[in-house]
Amino acid sequence: MSNQTNSNHTALSLSDTENNILNKVCGYIAPNWPLDQMIAVNPFWEMRHMPIEDVSARLDTLCNANMLMPKDFYQHKYDNGIITDNHLADAATLLNSDFNKEQLLQALRVDVPLVDWHNIADLLDQQRNKHKMAWHDEITHQLSQFCAAHYQQLGPMLHRNDTQAPSELYRHWLTVIQADKGISIVMDEKHLNGYFKRLSTCADELIALTLSTLNIDNDSLELYAHSLLLDINGWASWLAYLRFQGQLYAKPKDDMKQLLAMRMAWDLVIWQYLADHDSASFKQLQSQWQQEKSLVVERLHAHKLAQKPLWVWAKALELSYQYPLNHALQSATKTPVNNAQLQAVFCIDVRSEVIRRALESQSKNIETFGFAGFFGLPLEYQENGSAITRPQLPGLLKPDIHATQTHKDAALEASRQNSATWQSWSKSAPSSFSMVESAGWLYAFKLIKNTFLSKGKAKKCATTDWQLTQNQQKLTLKDKTDLAQKVLNTLGIKEFAPHVMLVGHASHTTNNLHSAGLECGACGGQSGEVNVRVLANLLNDTQVRQALKERGLTLAQSTQFIAAIHNTTTDVITAYDTELNDNLKKWLTVATQTAQQERLVNIDPQLVNKTADEINHAYQQRARDWSQVRPEWGLANNAAFIVAPRAWTRSVNLQGRCFLHDYEWENDNEFAVLELIMTAPMIVTHWINSQYNASVTDNHKYGSGNKILHNAVGGNIGLFEGNGGDLRIGLAMQSLHSGEKWMHEPIRLNVYIAAPQSAIAAIYNKHVMVKELIDNHWLTLIRWGDDNTLEQFENGHFSTISASNEPI
Repeated sequence: MSNQTNSNHTALSLSDTENNILNKVCGYIAPNWPLDQMIAVNPFWEMRHMPIEDVSARLDTLCNANMLMPKDFYQHKYDNGIITDNHLADAATLLNSDFNKEQLLQALRVDVPLVDWHNIADLLDQQRNKHKMAWHDEITHQLSQFCAAHYQQLGPMLHRNDTQAPSELYRHWLTVIQADKGISIVMDEKHLNGYFKRLSTCADELIALTLSTLNIDNDSLELYAHSLLLDINGWASWLAYLRFQGQLYAKPKDDMKQLLAMRMAWDLVIWQYLADHDSASFKQLQSQWQQEKSLVVERLHAHKLAQKPLWVWAKALELSYQYPLNHALQSATKTPVNNAQLQAVFCIDVRSEVIRRALESQSKNIETFGFAGFFGLPLEYQENGSAITRPQLPGLLKPDIHATQTHKDAALEASRQNSATWQSWSKSAPSSFSMVESAGWLYAFKLIKNTFLSKGKAKKCATTDWQLTQNQQKLTLKDKTDLAQKVLNTLGIKEFAPHVMLVGHASHTTNNLHSAGLECGACGGQSGEVNVRVLANLLNDTQVRQALKERGLTLAQSTQFIAAIHNTTTDVITAYDTELNDNLKKWLTVATQTAQQERLVNIDPQLVNKTADEINHAYQQRARDWSQVRPEWGLANNAAFIVAPRAWTRSVNLQGRCFLHDYEWENDNEFAVLELIMTAPMIVTHWINSQYNASVTDNHKYGSGNKILHNAVGGNIGLFEGNGGDLRIGLAMQSLHSGEKWMHEPIRLNVYIAAPQSAIAAIYNKHVMVKELIDNHWLTLIRWGDDNTLEQFENGHFSTISASNEPI
C-alpha cells in the first residue's frame, strides 16, 4: 500500500468484484489505428455482445452520443417516398414491434423529454460562473494534452529530463499535474493544485478512494466508469489500440485502467475542493449526485423506450435499400465467362465494383474476381534504406513474412530523403492546412508546383526482385510453393486466362492526414502495390510453377500474372513490370474513361459533357490539389457484402455500394474458405460500414469534424480538430457530406452468402463473434440459394424473404 494517500483516509483497495467490473468496462472501448495505418473500425466493436439497441440507449444516456439519425432525417426520407408505408410495416414486423404507421409518424413529430446522465464535472458546470473555465472542458483538455505529450515521449515539459520521472501513465500524469501551478489560475480556484498533491501514487488506491468518497456501489460502478471513459473516448481508443497490438504481438500493454484513474482523480479532487471551499454548493452537489446514481438505470430504460420507434424507422430505411437489391439479385441473368482472355482480380473494396463493370462491359472474354486486397499474403514490408517495417495485411492479423527489395534505386532513395523533412513537418502539430500559413511562400511554390506541374504518375517500386523471409530465414522453394498454393486455392479460379491481372488499389491525395484511410484497408491502410507485385513475382516463378505442377496444380506456360494498381481517386489502372499489348491497354483505358464518367455525378457534375481527356485531367488535378478537401468519396455509401460467384452479379449495376467477394461453395473443401470469409472479410466490411455509419450519426463523438482544422498528434498517433480537445476518431465531415447532402446513407451492412444452410449455420455456431454480430442486429445476413431464393438468418434459423418487385 502507498503511504501517500489522502491524509484524511487510510489506503483502500479494490475488491475482486470491483476489479472485475472495471476490467470489463475498460474492455468496452474499441481500438483506433494510427494515421499512417488508418483502417476502419467499428467504434462499438467491443460491445457487440449486447444488442445494438441496448448499446445505443447506453451511449445516448451516458454521453449523449447518437447511433440513430435525427428525426427530421427519417421524415425527409418518408416525405420523398424513399421510406414507404410498406417498409415501415415490414420493419415493425421484423422487430416484433406493434407500432402502427400513425404512431411511427407521431414519434417523429413529438420530442420525448429525456434526462441524460451527468458526471461530477457536468453537475458543477450547471452552477458554475459562466465567466470561468468549465470543469468538463478543462478536464478533457488537460488529460488530452498530457496523453499527447506522454505518448510522443516529449521532454522537459513532462519532466522527461528527470531520471525519476515515471513511465507508468498514471504516475507520470500525477508527477506532471502536481507540478502544474497553472491549474489553479486557469480554473480561478485558489489552492486547487494542492489537492492533486494529496492523491495516491497508486492508480488502484486512487480508484478505491474515489469509489468510497463518491459512494459508488457495485450496481452503479459499471455505468459510472463507462461514462468517464466515454468522456475521453478518443484517447481511450488509442490505448485500446496499444492493448490490441500488445495482445497481437504477445507483449501485453494495457493503460486503460490508469486512464480511468486519471479521470476519476479529477472527480475526487473537485469533490474534495468544493467540500472545503463552498459548503452550500457542495450540499447541492451531494444531493444532485445521489439523484444521478439512483436514477441512472431508470434513465437508461427511458432512453431505450424513446428510441424504439426510431429503430423501426432505421430498419425501414435499410429495407428501402435491401428490397430493390433483393429484386436485382433474384432477377439477374447469370452470365459465366468462357474462354477468358483477361482475368482481373480486384480487392473487394466497393470502389472496385464500378471499375470492374467498366472493364467487363467491353468484352465477354473479360472476367473479373473479387478477393481481399492483401491477396492472402501475410506480409510486412521494409523499404530500402529504412529501419521501419509496415504491415501489409488487415489490422486483425499479424504479419508472418518480411518482404524487402533486393536492390536499391539510388534516384528514388535520394528523392525520398530530400522530401523527408517536408513529410515530417506536414505531420507535426502545426500541420495540414495551417502548415501553408506557417511555411510561407517557399512551401506555397511547392504546392503550386505539385498542383499544376506534377505529372501525377503512380509510384513504382524500383525492382521486380523480392526477398521474402520468415523468422529471419529466407523462404525455401517449399515455403513459396505452400504460399502460392494457398492463395490459388482460396482464389478458386479453375481455368486461368493468358493474362491474369492482380489489381491492388491505392489512393492519390495531397496534404491529407486521412490519406491512409483511402488506401487499402486489407493492406493495413497502405497501397496494395507490394502485395500484388510479390504475388505476381511468386506465381511467375518457374521453380514455383514446377513445384505446383508436381502437386497437381498446373499453370499453363502461356499464363502471365501481371501486377497492377487501381488508383481510386482517378480510376487509372497502372501495370507493373510488364509491357501490355495494345488490346489490354485499350481495355484499361476505356475502363478508366467509363468509370470516371460514371463517378462524375458525385465528383463534379459540371464536367459531364467534357471530353475524356478533359475529364481525366480534372481527376488528375483533383488528386494533386493540396487544398482539395474531397479528393474522392472513399467507401461512402457502402451497404452490402456479397459472397457469391461473379457470374451471379455481373449483369447488375450495384452502384458502387457493394463489397464483392467471389466464392463457389462447390469448390470449397469442408467450407474452410467460407469460414475464412465469414471471420475475416465479413468482419472487415462490417467495420468499414460501422465506421461510416457512426461518423454520420454522431460526427462529434465518433467522427473527426472539419478536415480543414485537423492537426496531427505525435506524427501519426491521431489528430486534434484545432489545437486541443479529445483525440478525434472516425471520418471528417468532408468525407461524408457534400455541403448539400449526406454522401453516406447510414444503414447496417447487408451480407449475402451463396452457400448451403448447414455450412453457414456451422460457422455461426462455431464462432461467437459471428453469432453476436448476427443475433444482436449489428448486421443482416441473408442466404442466397442456387435457386435464387433469399433467406434471412438470425438466432440460428433461416426464414424465407418474399420476392420483391422493387427495381434497384
